[in-house]
Amino acid sequence: MKKIKIYSSSTCANCTAAKEYLKEKGYEYEEKNVSSDAEAKKELLAMGYMGVPVIFVDDEAVVGFNRSKLEELL
Repeated sequence: MKKIKIYSSSTCANCTAAKEYLKEKGYEYEEKNVSSDAEAKKELLAMGYMGVPVIFVDDEAVVGFNRSKLEELL
């Protein structure tokens, strides 16, 4: 089972689309909401990412909602 973590924000349409896609496919994921979790925001910035969604599949990062990249990794 792949470990999936998604950094998102409450107002991000692509984040919502990515989460819906993962749910449809039956994948469980850990969500870190940068708009409500200051620690998550710090983590994301420390890794050099300025925007969301950033989706980690194991150690591989997918920036934005890239359906074909996600399908390839999952």
